[in-house]
Amino acid sequence: MINQITDTILMVRPRHFGFNEETAANNAFQVNDQSITKEQISEKAIEEFDNFVTKLRMHGVDVIVAEDSETPIKTDSIFPNNWVTFHQDGTIILYPMNSLNRRLERSKDVLNTVLEKHHHRLSIDLSKVEEEELFLEGTGSLILDRPNGLAYACVSPRTNEEILDIFCKKMDYQKILFSSSDQNGQLIYHTNVMMALAENFVIICMESIDREEDRDLLIKKFGQTGKEVISINYAQMYAFAGNMLQVKNRIGETFLVMSEQAFKSLDKEQIHAIQRHTSILHSPIYTIEKYGGGSARCMMAEVFLPRK
Repeated sequence: MINQITDTILMVRPRHFGFNEETAANNAFQVNDQSITKEQISEKAIEEFDNFVTKLRMHGVDVIVAEDSETPIKTDSIFPNNWVTFHQDGTIILYPMNSLNRRLERSKDVLNTVLEKHHHRLSIDLSKVEEEELFLEGTGSLILDRPNGLAYACVSPRTNEEILDIFCKKMDYQKILFSSSDQNGQLIYHTNVMMALAENFVIICMESIDREEDRDLLIKKFGQTGKEVISINYAQMYAFAGNMLQVKNRIGETFLVMSEQAFKSLDKEQIHAIQRHTSILHSPIYTIEKYGGGSARCMMAEVFLPRK
């Protein structure tokens, strides 16, 4: 049986978290607030990270914490889901990254931290196509319906259809490609800020989807795969209500993990709709969201590899 969610996630504890000017070129969610120092930003992010990990572990989720290296400086190391995925068949995939300085995040030390307790049989390195300016940023770009073999992706400078096709061929997925834009007409940089897919439901910002045929295709696929659609609006998307991840613990209890900001943006009807399927777990990560332009889902790389 192919699982949609896992009880084990990888998180990378940052050393030098901060605003990344390179990624801000196409990430409209980042804010370069200079009211506090770089050192204060980094300290606050580490505190938010540690509290987040503690909360997950208190609820029985297995969190593998890898320590970021002191050098080279990597402001976005806290978001490992963009450069690696770990699959149930034992495959590890490395991804091509848009930002030059983010390519430094790919780390054998981080991988070895995971492989201390997990088997792997195959490594696929897609990162070489960076030289051709072609990118596919892991589960930022890809929203995977694992049991049904569907790879949802919104096209952007960070999500190239040609590389998406390569991923789908190697991993036996069908691509569901669509266009999604913010209120200013800028393409949404990552699929996982406008859409989150759980076992029995999907949270999605439908008003960001430009073409009627794309909306129709998505609704059709969600219906065919038994997903209840919980719609969010632009304001909620900007509060990272699309950047969520469903996980489980060792005894099978499930949680939709999100930031405190995302939770506060939801209305009662949306919360009740989610709680019909799963519990909600949220944590304050305002500094990480503001300067990094990513939220709870971006911080977690799911580990589906078989345990040793």
